[in-house]
Amino acid sequence: MSFNASVAGADDLVRLHLSESPYGASALAVKAAERELTRVSVYPAPERDELVDSLARHWDLPADRIAVANGSDELVLATALTLGDRTTAGLVTDGTFPGYRTCLNRIGRGSSVVPLDGAGFVEQLPAHGIGYICNPHNPSGSVLSRRDMDSLVSAAERSGVPLVFDEAYMEFAGAGTPQARDYLDRDVPVLALRTFSKAYGLAALRIGYALGPAELMAELRETLRALPFSVNRLAQAAAVAALDDQEFLRQTEQANAETRTWFCDALDRRGRAHLPSVTNFVAVRVADPAVAQDRLAAEHGVLVRNAGLFGFPGYLRVSLGTREALTRFLDALDEVGL
Repeated sequence: MSFNASVAGADDLVRLHLSESPYGASALAVKAAERELTRVSVYPAPERDELVDSLARHWDLPADRIAVANGSDELVLATALTLGDRTTAGLVTDGTFPGYRTCLNRIGRGSSVVPLDGAGFVEQLPAHGIGYICNPHNPSGSVLSRRDMDSLVSAAERSGVPLVFDEAYMEFAGAGTPQARDYLDRDVPVLALRTFSKAYGLAALRIGYALGPAELMAELRETLRALPFSVNRLAQAAAVAALDDQEFLRQTEQANAETRTWFCDALDRRGRAHLPSVTNFVAVRVADPAVAQDRLAAEHGVLVRNAGLFGFPGYLRVSLGTREALTRFLDALDEVGL
């Protein structure tokens, strides 16, 4: 697969800060979006029916167990607004994607935080209105074990508290990795949030979806109807076509895994500590991530993310771009000397 040099805003900057795919999107998805350009004067389907039906077939689930939204970010907000005891704070882990806390706090619901190591989350969940778990974890790149997943799902089942698994990076994790779908044939209050932004390469179109129990999905879709046209017609058409092109997804996953191995080996050769990852980014240890982030951008045109902004200090989150881009990052980091 070749690098898509037309990534928006690329210019001469090396964009390794937003987990964007260097492989672009399926040609079928791009063509589907292009066809919809002739119909931009017509509102998109408010119920996203065709895409919902495609997702139902893809996941072998009834259509009433799926909700589609403008990216998984919109679903984080919608779940915070909608699910569980809304008079009770949500539960999140420390050192992860900040969007969960932002949404919970901005709507006045509030949030409680437990350590990232998972100790206390199962114990604390029953005292909260909803819980959020990022799996695979952003920004470390780790993934939960089957034992941990079983424990978390059992806690949600016993307490009745909805538990949301943000699985934005799950496509990269490999076959057999425990995921929320494994539990959705049971009557448990568990949701999976997925996105077309990462492995499918449709980041600019902003489209995501949720899988979960029909009762919770009905509540979620009712909230999403407040913004009936939030998922534009280009995005809906492209997502349907992307689902039909699983060979492109397979090639993306394989290329990403090969680049991840190459990059981690390159870090090891240069004596750069890093965390193991199953995603399309790697957390690289540096002495001062804030200074490193700023100097890499200002002096070398290399954009990476200070994981301290996620409450995960000591690391830069580096997206798996092309090997050329990653080599430029490695050389620049050596020059920065942090």
